Amino acid sequence: MTVPLPMPGVGKPVPAPASGCDCNNCPFFMDNPRAVEPVCSGCTSSCEYCGCARAEDPLPGSEPGLACTRCPIRCGTRPDREAWMKDIGGTMHFTGLRAPGTLPDLPLFTPQVDGHDVPTLDAQLRWPAYALGLRRVISPRTHKLFPRWEGQTAHQFLNLRPEQKAILSGYAEDPLVEAYWTRRKADGFAEMLAAQKWDLVLTPNASMYFNQPRAENLINMRRNLMLAAELSAAGVTAVPNIYWLRLEDLDRYLDWLDETPALPPALAMNLQTFRTQADWEEMAVPGLTYLAATLPPDLPMVLTGASRADRIATLKALFPGRLYLISQNPLQYARHGAVMTEEGRVDTHARTEDLFTANVRFYAGLADGTITPRNEA
Repeated sequence: MTVPLPMPGVGKPVPAPASGCDCNNCPFFMDNPRAVEPVCSGCTSSCEYCGCARAEDPLPGSEPGLACTRCPIRCGTRPDREAWMKDIGGTMHFTGLRAPGTLPDLPLFTPQVDGHDVPTLDAQLRWPAYALGLRRVISPRTHKLFPRWEGQTAHQFLNLRPEQKAILSGYAEDPLVEAYWTRRKADGFAEMLAAQKWDLVLTPNASMYFNQPRAENLINMRRNLMLAAELSAAGVTAVPNIYWLRLEDLDRYLDWLDETPALPPALAMNLQTFRTQADWEEMAVPGLTYLAATLPPDLPMVLTGASRADRIATLKALFPGRLYLISQNPLQYARHGAVMTEEGRVDTHARTEDLFTANVRFYAGLADGTITPRNEA
């Protein structure tokens, strides 16, 4: 049965997923004639959580549903679904979420660094922009701003020159992203990032997985857009992250863009989870191809996690003239004594800054098409 929930300050009931993941009684199921928000075509066949709440609590005599509320995954069976529906505004729709802005002038390829000795790494390059990951700003252990950031802007922390751009890549492991979401208002994270004066922020990304309940997927899609809207409202040039598992997910993003008065600066996506060739060919490429054909033609794409030459070539072909790549591979390879070449990775003995310089130039060449690895020629 659908549980009516009070919308904060309004008093009108809002829907929650049906108990037991029952699609026929779910207010989000497309084939339910009584659906309030028909945005879902049904449960995911690969979900590993369906029916798990029917198991007894592990401790005899424990409070009913206690194990369920301790679960990090949200589904319709949870007894606390009122709380998390309120947490996302009582709806799965994207209507009203806005993050307008203009993408700053960026190179086609931006290296992501770890924040240590950037001027030394940059001495030979004088690169136009550098990115930094969220876990270098907010501690994965304490979930607080690192003390070394106190009173510093992003440019000051990275020791950048005035003309260089500072980008925050909000991707992080799930516990840190969840902590960001939970503490963001109490700790004023949006205002904090605005005070750090980042030139661009790729918003923190709530993950989506095939083994999760559909409700969790729908919640995380909305949360990602909410985070972008909140950062934008605080004065940050924020790029929303998008993820999808179904065609209907992509169509919902397109509908959102179509009804948004002002477009976001770009759309962002982290591609590093598509590790296998099957994941890339069966999930990433079809979705990206659909987006390339249907997105507004002047909307840029900022993609991270693409390091293979053949994949970068595919992305360039899909989004000509509007593709921006960010990667931490140049520094990772350099820190481990490796350089990327047209023939592939080569382990060598050289200074980290020299290897970093060579790696950045290699990936920049892939991004602008001036380098084609021999095995891809």
